[in-house]
Amino acid sequence: MVYPRQNASIVLMIRPANFGFNPETAQNNAFQSFNKETQEADIKENAIREFDEMVRLLSEVGNVELMVLEDSEIPPKPDAVFPNNWLTTHHCGKILTWPMFSPLRRQERRKEVLDLLKKNFEVAEVLSFEQYEADNKFLEGTGSLVLDRVNRIAYACLSERTHPDVLAEFGRKMDYSVVAFQAVDEKHKPIYHTNVVMSVGDRFVIICLEAIPDMSEKEKLLQHFEATRKEVIDMSFEQLQSFAGNILQVLNKNSAYVIIISESGFHSLSPLQKEALARHGEIIVIPLNTIETYGGGSARCMLAEIFLPPLAKHPHKPS
Repeated sequence: MVYPRQNASIVLMIRPANFGFNPETAQNNAFQSFNKETQEADIKENAIREFDEMVRLLSEVGNVELMVLEDSEIPPKPDAVFPNNWLTTHHCGKILTWPMFSPLRRQERRKEVLDLLKKNFEVAEVLSFEQYEADNKFLEGTGSLVLDRVNRIAYACLSERTHPDVLAEFGRKMDYSVVAFQAVDEKHKPIYHTNVVMSVGDRFVIICLEAIPDMSEKEKLLQHFEATRKEVIDMSFEQLQSFAGNILQVLNKNSAYVIIISESGFHSLSPLQKEALARHGEIIVIPLNTIETYGGGSARCMLAEIFLPPLAKHPHKPS
Protein backbone atom coordinates (compact mmCIF):
# COMPACT_ATOMS: atom_id res chain seq x y z
CA MET A 1 0.00 0.00 0.00
CA VAL A 2 1.19 3.52 -0.82
CA TYR A 3 0.56 5.84 2.10
CA PRO A 4 -0.29 9.41 1.08
CA ARG A 5 1.74 12.36 2.22
CA GLN A 6 0.61 15.95 2.21
CA ASN A 7 3.47 17.46 0.27
CA ALA A 8 4.80 16.77 -3.20
CA SER A 9 8.53 16.54 -3.83
CA ILE A 10 8.16 17.29 -7.56
CA VAL A 11 6.04 20.03 -9.12
CA LEU A 12 5.08 20.60 -12.74
CA MET A 13 5.14 24.09 -14.27
CA ILE A 14 4.11 25.24 -17.75
CA ARG A 15 6.14 28.08 -19.28
CA PRO A 16 3.57 30.32 -20.98
CA ALA A 17 3.68 30.96 -24.71
CA ASN A 18 0.79 33.42 -24.96
CA PHE A 19 -0.03 34.67 -21.48
CA GLY A 20 -2.67 37.38 -21.38
CA PHE A 21 -5.97 38.61 -20.01
CA ASN A 22 -8.82 36.11 -20.49
CA PRO A 23 -12.23 37.86 -20.57
CA GLU A 24 -14.02 34.51 -20.10
CA THR A 25 -12.45 33.87 -16.71
CA ALA A 26 -12.86 37.53 -15.71
CA GLN A 27 -16.63 36.94 -15.58
CA ASN A 28 -16.28 35.46 -12.10
CA ASN A 29 -12.66 36.06 -11.10
CA ALA A 30 -12.59 39.35 -9.23
CA PHE A 31 -8.81 39.10 -8.86
CA GLN A 32 -8.27 39.86 -12.55
CA SER A 33 -7.91 43.38 -13.88
CA PHE A 34 -6.90 44.86 -17.21
CA ASN A 35 -5.03 48.06 -18.02
CA LYS A 36 -5.87 49.08 -21.59
CA GLU A 37 -2.72 51.21 -21.75
CA THR A 38 -0.47 48.17 -21.39
CA GLN A 39 0.50 46.45 -24.61
CA GLU A 40 -0.29 42.73 -24.94
CA ALA A 41 3.30 42.05 -25.95
CA ASP A 42 4.56 43.70 -22.76
CA ILE A 43 2.16 41.64 -20.63
CA LYS A 44 3.37 38.46 -22.29
CA GLU A 45 7.05 39.39 -21.95
CA ASN A 46 6.68 40.38 -18.28
CA ALA A 47 4.82 37.16 -17.47
CA ILE A 48 7.55 35.03 -19.03
CA ARG A 49 10.16 36.99 -17.08
CA GLU A 50 8.24 36.37 -13.83
CA PHE A 51 7.86 32.68 -14.66
CA ASP A 52 11.57 32.24 -15.36
CA GLU A 53 12.48 34.04 -12.14
CA MET A 54 10.13 31.76 -10.21
CA VAL A 55 11.83 28.72 -11.73
CA ARG A 56 15.23 30.14 -10.76
CA LEU A 57 14.19 30.92 -7.19
CA LEU A 58 12.58 27.54 -6.62
CA SER A 59 15.52 25.66 -8.12
CA GLU A 60 18.45 27.66 -6.77
CA VAL A 61 17.11 29.01 -3.49
CA GLY A 62 14.43 26.50 -2.55
CA ASN A 63 16.20 23.44 -4.01
CA VAL A 64 12.82 22.27 -5.31
CA GLU A 65 12.63 19.61 -8.01
CA LEU A 66 10.73 20.93 -11.02
CA MET A 67 9.39 19.58 -14.29
CA VAL A 68 9.19 22.63 -16.55
CA LEU A 69 7.34 22.18 -19.84
CA GLU A 70 6.82 24.65 -22.66
CA ASP A 71 3.30 25.67 -23.60
CA SER A 72 2.39 25.07 -27.24
CA GLU A 73 2.07 28.21 -29.36
CA ILE A 74 -1.12 27.09 -31.10
CA PRO A 75 -3.84 27.41 -30.08
CA PRO A 76 -3.12 30.48 -27.92
CA LYS A 77 -3.82 29.68 -24.26
CA PRO A 78 -3.64 32.78 -22.03
CA ASP A 79 -3.92 30.80 -18.76
CA ALA A 80 -1.64 27.84 -19.54
CA VAL A 81 0.66 28.99 -16.74
CA PHE A 82 -1.97 27.60 -14.29
CA PRO A 83 -1.85 23.79 -14.92
CA ASN A 84 -3.23 22.84 -11.50
CA ASN A 85 -6.75 23.65 -12.73
CA TRP A 86 -6.92 20.96 -15.41
CA LEU A 87 -4.60 18.30 -14.00
CA THR A 88 -4.07 16.63 -10.63
CA THR A 89 -2.06 13.53 -9.71
CA HIS A 90 -2.47 11.14 -6.81
CA HIS A 91 -0.49 8.57 -4.81
CA CYS A 92 -2.64 5.72 -6.10
CA GLY A 93 -1.21 6.29 -9.57
CA LYS A 94 -4.20 8.16 -10.95
CA ILE A 95 -4.18 11.31 -13.05
CA LEU A 96 -7.40 13.30 -12.94
CA THR A 97 -8.43 15.82 -15.59
CA TRP A 98 -11.07 18.41 -14.81
CA PRO A 99 -14.07 20.30 -16.28
CA MET A 100 -13.22 23.95 -16.88
CA PHE A 101 -15.54 26.97 -16.81
CA SER A 102 -13.80 28.82 -19.66
CA PRO A 103 -14.00 27.13 -23.10
CA LEU A 104 -10.70 28.83 -23.94
CA ARG A 105 -9.06 27.13 -20.97
CA ARG A 106 -10.20 23.65 -22.04
CA GLN A 107 -7.54 23.81 -24.75
CA GLU A 108 -4.88 23.59 -22.00
CA ARG A 109 -5.57 19.86 -21.65
CA ARG A 110 -2.72 18.48 -23.73
CA LYS A 111 -2.13 14.81 -24.50
CA GLU A 112 1.61 15.37 -24.69
CA VAL A 113 1.66 16.43 -21.03
CA LEU A 114 -0.13 13.25 -20.01
CA ASP A 115 2.19 11.19 -22.24
CA LEU A 116 5.24 12.69 -20.57
CA LEU A 117 3.89 11.82 -17.14
CA LYS A 118 3.19 8.26 -18.28
CA LYS A 119 6.74 8.03 -19.61
CA ASN A 120 8.30 9.01 -16.29
CA PHE A 121 5.85 7.81 -13.63
CA GLU A 122 3.65 4.83 -12.84
CA VAL A 123 0.19 5.79 -14.09
CA ALA A 124 -2.54 3.30 -13.25
CA GLU A 125 -5.42 5.28 -14.75
CA VAL A 126 -6.36 8.62 -16.26
CA LEU A 127 -9.73 9.56 -14.82
CA SER A 128 -11.62 12.29 -16.64
CA PHE A 129 -14.36 14.51 -15.22
CA GLU A 130 -14.54 16.56 -18.43
CA GLN A 131 -17.96 15.19 -19.39
CA TYR A 132 -19.54 17.51 -16.81
CA GLU A 133 -18.78 20.47 -19.07
CA ALA A 134 -21.75 19.47 -21.23
CA ASP A 135 -24.01 20.22 -18.24
CA ASN A 136 -22.16 23.41 -17.26
CA LYS A 137 -20.87 21.79 -14.08
CA PHE A 138 -17.25 22.51 -13.26
CA LEU A 139 -14.51 21.57 -10.80
CA GLU A 140 -11.16 23.16 -11.55
CA GLY A 141 -8.61 20.85 -9.97
CA THR A 142 -6.73 22.15 -6.97
CA GLY A 143 -8.15 25.59 -7.63
CA SER A 144 -11.55 24.25 -6.56
CA LEU A 145 -10.17 21.56 -4.23
CA VAL A 146 -7.84 22.16 -1.31
CA LEU A 147 -6.84 18.65 -0.32
CA ASP A 148 -5.76 17.29 3.03
CA ARG A 149 -4.28 14.21 1.41
CA VAL A 150 -3.21 12.45 4.61
CA ASN A 151 -6.66 12.69 6.20
CA ARG A 152 -8.49 12.39 2.85
CA ILE A 153 -10.50 15.59 3.27
CA ALA A 154 -11.39 17.80 0.31
CA TYR A 155 -12.19 21.40 1.24
CA ALA A 156 -14.15 23.34 -1.37
CA CYS A 157 -15.96 26.68 -1.51
CA LEU A 158 -18.89 26.48 -3.90
CA SER A 159 -18.99 28.80 -6.91
CA GLU A 160 -19.57 28.77 -10.66
CA ARG A 161 -16.22 26.98 -10.89
CA THR A 162 -16.98 24.40 -8.15
CA HIS A 163 -20.18 22.39 -8.53
CA PRO A 164 -21.46 20.10 -5.74
CA ASP A 165 -22.29 17.24 -8.14
CA VAL A 166 -18.72 17.02 -9.42
CA LEU A 167 -17.44 17.37 -5.85
CA ALA A 168 -19.58 14.43 -4.76
CA GLU A 169 -18.35 12.33 -7.69
CA PHE A 170 -14.74 13.11 -6.79
CA GLY A 171 -15.38 12.11 -3.18
CA ARG A 172 -16.91 8.78 -4.23
CA LYS A 173 -14.27 7.87 -6.79
CA MET A 174 -11.26 8.95 -4.75
CA ASP A 175 -12.56 8.09 -1.25
CA TYR A 176 -12.42 11.63 0.12
CA SER A 177 -14.70 13.30 2.64
CA VAL A 178 -15.95 16.55 1.12
CA VAL A 179 -16.25 19.67 3.28
CA ALA A 180 -18.11 22.22 1.16
CA PHE A 181 -18.81 25.77 2.25
CA GLN A 182 -19.69 29.23 0.96
CA ALA A 183 -16.98 31.90 0.76
CA VAL A 184 -17.61 35.49 -0.34
CA ASP A 185 -15.56 38.60 -0.86
CA GLU A 186 -16.13 41.98 0.78
CA LYS A 187 -18.89 42.70 -1.76
CA HIS A 188 -20.60 39.42 -0.76
CA LYS A 189 -19.87 37.84 -4.15
CA PRO A 190 -18.80 34.16 -4.25
CA ILE A 191 -15.04 33.68 -4.41
CA TYR A 192 -14.15 31.79 -7.56
CA HIS A 193 -11.58 29.32 -6.18
CA THR A 194 -10.97 27.68 -2.82
CA ASN A 195 -7.20 27.99 -3.12
CA VAL A 196 -7.32 31.76 -2.69
CA VAL A 197 -9.40 31.34 0.48
CA MET A 198 -7.17 28.74 2.13
CA SER A 199 -4.15 26.46 1.90
CA VAL A 200 -3.49 23.26 3.86
CA GLY A 201 0.03 22.30 4.83
CA ASP A 202 1.47 19.39 6.76
CA ARG A 203 0.82 21.01 10.15
CA PHE A 204 -0.95 24.27 9.34
CA VAL A 205 -3.80 25.88 7.46
CA ILE A 206 -3.95 29.50 6.37
CA ILE A 207 -7.52 30.68 5.81
CA CYS A 208 -9.64 33.82 5.59
CA LEU A 209 -12.31 33.01 8.17
CA GLU A 210 -14.13 36.31 7.68
CA ALA A 211 -14.85 35.28 4.09
CA ILE A 212 -17.10 32.47 5.41
CA PRO A 213 -20.41 34.09 6.45
CA ASP A 214 -22.17 30.98 7.76
CA MET A 215 -21.12 30.45 11.38
CA SER A 216 -21.97 26.74 11.34
CA GLU A 217 -19.78 26.20 8.26
CA LYS A 218 -16.98 28.17 9.88
CA GLU A 219 -17.26 26.12 13.06
CA LYS A 220 -17.24 22.87 11.07
CA LEU A 221 -14.03 23.92 9.35
CA LEU A 222 -12.37 24.79 12.65
CA GLN A 223 -13.42 21.43 14.09
CA HIS A 224 -11.77 19.66 11.17
CA PHE A 225 -8.59 21.68 11.62
CA GLU A 226 -8.50 20.85 15.31
CA ALA A 227 -9.16 17.15 14.69
CA THR A 228 -6.36 17.01 12.12
CA ARG A 229 -3.98 19.03 14.35
CA LYS A 230 -3.47 22.00 12.06
CA GLU A 231 -2.23 25.35 13.34
CA VAL A 232 -4.71 27.93 12.04
CA ILE A 233 -3.27 31.13 10.55
CA ASP A 234 -6.18 33.50 10.01
CA MET A 235 -5.93 36.18 7.34
CA SER A 236 -8.00 39.23 6.44
CA PHE A 237 -9.96 40.12 3.31
CA GLU A 238 -7.14 42.46 2.31
CA GLN A 239 -4.57 39.68 2.67
CA LEU A 240 -6.79 37.28 0.72
CA GLN A 241 -6.99 39.83 -2.08
CA SER A 242 -3.17 40.01 -2.05
CA PHE A 243 -2.98 36.22 -2.59
CA ALA A 244 -1.62 35.49 0.89
CA GLY A 245 -3.66 32.27 0.91
CA ASN A 246 -2.61 31.14 -2.57
CA ILE A 247 0.49 29.37 -1.30
CA LEU A 248 1.89 25.86 -1.43
CA GLN A 249 4.08 23.87 0.95
CA VAL A 250 6.31 21.31 -0.80
CA LEU A 251 9.29 19.12 0.04
CA ASN A 252 12.63 20.02 -1.54
CA LYS A 253 15.41 17.68 -2.65
CA ASN A 254 16.63 17.45 0.96
CA SER A 255 13.13 16.54 2.18
CA ALA A 256 12.88 19.92 3.92
CA TYR A 257 9.68 21.93 3.88
CA VAL A 258 9.47 24.92 1.54
CA ILE A 259 6.56 27.36 1.41
CA ILE A 260 6.01 29.16 -1.90
CA ILE A 261 4.23 32.52 -1.80
CA SER A 262 4.08 35.58 -4.01
CA GLU A 263 5.69 38.88 -3.11
CA SER A 264 2.32 40.62 -2.73
CA GLY A 265 1.00 37.84 -0.51
CA PHE A 266 4.08 37.79 1.69
CA HIS A 267 4.27 41.55 2.16
CA SER A 268 0.59 41.67 3.15
CA LEU A 269 1.24 39.41 6.16
CA SER A 270 1.94 40.70 9.64
CA PRO A 271 5.22 39.85 11.41
CA LEU A 272 3.37 37.30 13.59
CA GLN A 273 1.81 35.62 10.54
CA LYS A 274 5.19 35.45 8.81
CA GLU A 275 6.67 33.95 11.96
CA ALA A 276 3.89 31.36 12.09
CA LEU A 277 4.44 30.37 8.45
CA ALA A 278 8.20 30.18 8.93
CA ARG A 279 7.67 27.50 11.59
CA HIS A 280 6.47 25.24 8.79
CA GLY A 281 9.21 25.70 6.22
CA GLU A 282 11.60 27.99 4.42
CA ILE A 283 9.59 30.75 2.75
CA ILE A 284 10.39 31.43 -0.91
CA VAL A 285 8.97 34.78 -2.06
CA ILE A 286 8.17 35.13 -5.77
CA PRO A 287 7.51 38.43 -7.66
CA LEU A 288 4.35 37.78 -9.71
CA ASN A 289 2.68 41.15 -10.22
CA THR A 290 1.88 40.68 -13.93
CA ILE A 291 0.60 37.13 -13.60
CA GLU A 292 -1.53 38.03 -10.58
CA THR A 293 -2.96 41.17 -12.16
CA TYR A 294 -3.90 39.84 -15.58
CA GLY A 295 -4.29 36.14 -14.81
CA GLY A 296 -6.05 36.42 -11.46
CA GLY A 297 -3.96 33.61 -9.98
CA SER A 298 -0.75 33.39 -8.03
CA ALA A 299 2.05 31.07 -6.93
CA ARG A 300 -0.03 28.06 -5.91
CA CYS A 301 -2.00 28.14 -9.18
CA MET A 302 1.24 27.81 -11.16
CA LEU A 303 2.21 24.52 -9.52
CA ALA A 304 0.75 21.10 -10.35
CA GLU A 305 1.96 18.67 -7.72
CA ILE A 306 3.30 15.28 -8.87
CA PHE A 307 2.38 12.50 -6.45
CA LEU A 308 2.68 9.63 -8.94
CA PRO A 309 5.11 6.82 -8.06
CA PRO A 310 8.27 7.33 -10.16
CA LEU A 311 9.48 4.75 -12.65
CA ALA A 312 13.02 3.50 -12.20
CA LYS A 313 14.05 5.44 -15.32
CA HIS A 314 12.60 8.71 -14.03
CA PRO A 315 15.30 11.24 -15.07
CA HIS A 316 14.81 13.45 -12.03
CA LYS A 317 15.77 10.65 -9.62
CA PRO A 318 19.27 9.20 -9.06
CA SER A 319 19.71 5.59 -10.16
